[in-house]
Amino acid sequence: MNIFRSLIGKVWHPNAAEVVKISSGQLYLVRPGNIRTSRECIYNDCMATIRRLPSVEHNFQLVITKVYEEGDQDLLEDEDETDEEKVFLISEELEFRTGETDGEPNFVWRDLHGDVDEFFEFVATGTNAPTRAFFETCMYRAMYERKYKTSADNIQDTTLEQFVWHPPAAPKVKPRRKVEKKAEIQRETSSEATPIVVDAEEETPEQRSQAEAADSFMSHMTVLFQEEAELYLWDLDAADFRNDGVVIARITEQTDAKYTYWLTASNDKGIILAHRICSDMNQKFSHKMLSLTWNHLGDNGSQSSWLFRFATPEDFGQLMQVFTQAMWQTLHQVPWGKAKPEEQSYVMSANEDVEMKDVEDDDEDEEQVALDLDPDEEASDESDGEEEAEDEDAPKDPITGERNSQLTVGYKGDRSYVVRGNNIGVFNHSNDHSVKYYATISNIATPKGKGFKPTNVMLHDQDTKMILQHPTDPNSLYSMDIERGKVVEEWKVHDDITVDHIAPDNKFAPTTREQTLVGVSHNSLFRIDPRVAGNKLVDSQYKQYVSKNKFSGVTTTASGKLAVASEKGDIRLFDSIGKNAKTALPPLGDPILGIDVTANGRYIVATTQTYLIFIDTLIGEGRYAGQLGFDRSFPATSKPRPIRLQLMAQHVAYMGNKISFTPARFNQKEGQDENAIVTSTGQFVIAWDLAKVKKGKYESYEIKKYEDHVVQDNFKFGDDKEIIVALDNNVLAVNKKNLKRPTRHSLAPGFQSHSSIVNSPY
Repeated sequence: MNIFRSLIGKVWHPNAAEVVKISSGQLYLVRPGNIRTSRECIYNDCMATIRRLPSVEHNFQLVITKVYEEGDQDLLEDEDETDEEKVFLISEELEFRTGETDGEPNFVWRDLHGDVDEFFEFVATGTNAPTRAFFETCMYRAMYERKYKTSADNIQDTTLEQFVWHPPAAPKVKPRRKVEKKAEIQRETSSEATPIVVDAEEETPEQRSQAEAADSFMSHMTVLFQEEAELYLWDLDAADFRNDGVVIARITEQTDAKYTYWLTASNDKGIILAHRICSDMNQKFSHKMLSLTWNHLGDNGSQSSWLFRFATPEDFGQLMQVFTQAMWQTLHQVPWGKAKPEEQSYVMSANEDVEMKDVEDDDEDEEQVALDLDPDEEASDESDGEEEAEDEDAPKDPITGERNSQLTVGYKGDRSYVVRGNNIGVFNHSNDHSVKYYATISNIATPKGKGFKPTNVMLHDQDTKMILQHPTDPNSLYSMDIERGKVVEEWKVHDDITVDHIAPDNKFAPTTREQTLVGVSHNSLFRIDPRVAGNKLVDSQYKQYVSKNKFSGVTTTASGKLAVASEKGDIRLFDSIGKNAKTALPPLGDPILGIDVTANGRYIVATTQTYLIFIDTLIGEGRYAGQLGFDRSFPATSKPRPIRLQLMAQHVAYMGNKISFTPARFNQKEGQDENAIVTSTGQFVIAWDLAKVKKGKYESYEIKKYEDHVVQDNFKFGDDKEIIVALDNNVLAVNKKNLKRPTRHSLAPGFQSHSSIVNSPY
């Protein structure tokens, strides 16, 4: 292999997307002993490439790409979905080896998603021996870098011999799993799970009790990760991270509870903390600081903020890999190895670095934690006037126990509508930028007079109609004449297909006389036309999936292209209804609660309970570079990077309570690009500056606290400054300039320390 060292030096550098390519061959799927065809040709003409994963350092992919003859490419333009390449994450689990088929060199590797004895075979037609050997060497170097998370530039050739596959020596071996354990989270030996405790002769009764509790806890654990780290706790009084010393940081898997993982810290006296890995942790990785920051929700609802800081990039990289896999498996309840390589890369890319404050450095930029939580900035926050008002004539609790539940902001006539039980409050946006109560549409009922409380509402037909969804009649929609304040029509959509979510035909359709709208059920997407006789579902514009996709939201661009989200966490992009999705983005794991898109389709924001997912749909490379994912499919190796917009763990510690975002929305105005995202959680309205998000400043959000719970918020239509806010018992308007950078005072006025952190992690 040494003869290739000079050549490798030319191709093996970080900026090279492709390391080596064999431009001609055939791909086969081989099934030994199968009653089906034992050797199936997948691609009759293809090429094999080793590519570097741009989003995950020290990771490479083996990519087999179909080669088309002249004229075949034109046929693809009319196809909705094509299978142009297959991608395999390069690792030891592939059991890669070389050989010959009918005198031609071949490369063979396992099909990790198939049966135990199935494998792929690439026959490198016409490839000479040196080229084959060079390709083989590059495969082993890629395996080395993935395993050891470091460069293979200075290693000896003998080091790569560990990756050369050899057939099992023993004739009788235990049957392998469909996907080997190594393809999932690496497990360490049980001896490493022993907790660190003080000598028994020096223990006090309290220490013995703690040690016994630690022993009991660890006896049900398998250690997946274990390294030294500095532990920090956010001090609410000092508004800074407190160094609690060097600990042993572990990620463990609970042996008596499936897919249950724990993040723990231990010192010489035993376990300091044990936090179950879940979405509420609000985790954030910093590659610059080699740190993991997270929240812990106490039994009394209070939040604390913790931080691990590691000594080496290797330790940090291993923690990030194991933690991400543990979180993914917790959310999906299936092994990490079941995810396709490109899906794994997509999930890992969400951990790209976000600038954070050095826990010992106070001289960074304005978004650092120390400045964000500086109590000296408190004074101006109270004096800022707000353009908000509670109208004295507004009805007070018209029905005992009812609270505001939904807000929809009008497109015409400067009005907003708030659902409260089976009533809808109508509010005017006045000239002084406040909200004034105008009227109440009372006792909402079907045309047959049966009252109901709408579960979802949408304005329609230039705000002359409101479409209502009935909680116990999911197969129909109800049309309300707003001027008459009465439901005048029932639109039966389909006898068997439910309407779970609706959206306008296009983003600005409510400002026009457009009559059709878009609906989704749990597994289908369709157009609804109230003008047709009988059922209103348009059969020619209907797309159903066989699997239970659990669609949870739909949104449209200005040109009528669609993005559909699901409770599974995936997102599909369509150029029209009735066809297959052009792009399918894998789930990070958390259910998506709402989705919105910019008018031009360039950016998407999807809402989960604890973070927002921001996605740029522009295709950056390949044949369709410059087009959007609504129109063309992303290359398998170049999916967009999902950006997590989340609150800083330190801020959450002051806010208290569980984070639960309402569906995030872009501001919207015809002919003008969007420049902000607004959402809420608990008593807080939160807005991100879109220009800063595009520049990578994901923590540049502003916030405002209210005395009451925020039900929903949205920008006034055609305005990027005025935000309409519906509280449990009030509706108001606030100018975006009155949202401030988070400070301890603005997040927790009258803060007094009431730490619930005690010396027991259980």
